[in-house]
Amino acid sequence: MNPARKIVAGSLLAIVVLTALLFWNPRNRPSEAARRPLLVYCAAGLKSPVETVAREYEQITGVSVQLQFGGSGLLLNNLRVARRGDLFLAADSSFLDAARSNGVLAEVIPLARMTPVIAVPRGNPRQITSLRDLERPDVQIAYANPEATAIGRVTRQALERSGDWAAIQPRIKVLKPTVNDVANDVKLGTVDAGIIWDATVAQYPELEAVHAPQLDGSVGDVGIGVLTFCDQPAQALKFARFLGARDRGLPAFARAGFSVVEGDVWKERPEVVLYSGGVNRVAIEETVRLFEQREGVTVNRIYNGCGILTAQIRAGQRPDAYFACDVSFMTNVASHFRPARELADTRMVILTAPGNPKGLRSLADLARPGLAVGVANEQQSALGALTARLLRAEALLSNVMANVRVQTPTADLLVNQLRTGSLDAVLVYAANASGVKGVLDAVELPQPQALAVQPYAVGRSSENAQLMTRFLEDLRSPASRQRFEQSGFHWRDVPPAP
Repeated sequence: MNPARKIVAGSLLAIVVLTALLFWNPRNRPSEAARRPLLVYCAAGLKSPVETVAREYEQITGVSVQLQFGGSGLLLNNLRVARRGDLFLAADSSFLDAARSNGVLAEVIPLARMTPVIAVPRGNPRQITSLRDLERPDVQIAYANPEATAIGRVTRQALERSGDWAAIQPRIKVLKPTVNDVANDVKLGTVDAGIIWDATVAQYPELEAVHAPQLDGSVGDVGIGVLTFCDQPAQALKFARFLGARDRGLPAFARAGFSVVEGDVWKERPEVVLYSGGVNRVAIEETVRLFEQREGVTVNRIYNGCGILTAQIRAGQRPDAYFACDVSFMTNVASHFRPARELADTRMVILTAPGNPKGLRSLADLARPGLAVGVANEQQSALGALTARLLRAEALLSNVMANVRVQTPTADLLVNQLRTGSLDAVLVYAANASGVKGVLDAVELPQPQALAVQPYAVGRSSENAQLMTRFLEDLRSPASRQRFEQSGFHWRDVPPAP
């Protein structure tokens, strides 16, 4: 090559390299976690829909999903020993509960339900119509190992309750490791019947189901959970959300014969709206931040006085969840939310300047002539409504209001004005006072009406109800409780009435 051609070739090469560098952005490269496949332990009876959904997820996201099938119990034992993997998909909640109690499972997303049935060859050649027919000497049964499978465990418990287990157990010809193995034995004619899930029968055209009343009351609650040793929880939860989405994974379960739950709408990165009374902010903000990071979602927080928030809800705004300052401000919008859960409470206090120079000891002292008092607005906030209710109960409303110089929608504005010296006292929550402990003095009010209870509820119309229910579980965690208590709240966590 002559010198001129070498110069031209070198110039072209330099242009190509510079162009590539211009458009190359290291932040656009997939992370190591994104490139690593997700390892999912999956109950064998769920194979058909889960394989379908996993392949669809791979095509959409480019993330590989490796599925390891087996009985729910066997898989649980394996993952407890191996302590590697990302997700556990069980055919019954008892195995998910066991995984949680063993410290290997974190969040769980419900997916579907199944009911045990007697499976027989199509046409039912042995004319099996009830559990009693399984006790006949001419009938041989295949059964899933109750120590290794959800179907085996659930049906054994049901048959022990009904008193049929002792009679049926001797008729079992063979124990199988998975529900699919039982179905295949019935299909091939090596046995006359087996007890399997109704959803499994739906996947075998060669079989038909015989319903037994003793089994109809038992169910397998299918769910998928993130393993505690998963090192890519956002990716794992993303697949779990896809699997449990009403417009993605759940239709595949429905087509396979499962009774599916009401799942969320699929979004790669969901955005949700959380309404919260201002008093809760200091206690929940860190929990929200960590939830966003782990779930790979965005939580748009709207903190304000609960009077303002409920007015917006009644006007048509529909947050995905609402964390109220007090139950009274949940009750008047309860029709828009699922049953609320009371998480914490906080008492009202009189907050004063350091050393309490005015010597304030009770609500009656706030009626002294010449005092400058601040309260929350009755229409705009739960604190204001509780304050007015309390003063009315003590027959002090008109006398104290004569000293009121300012009414605000939130307590933090009152605290700020007290600190400037423009007020002698304000009525706020103990949780508001915790942030100025040692700076201002607080006098706790003992009256029953001086207690505010904070409930959390998920919106009935939310397309992210499962997501916001998982956020509730984060709010109920020991770490969250500690944040509440450090912020001046008393922990209660009262479950909703059945």
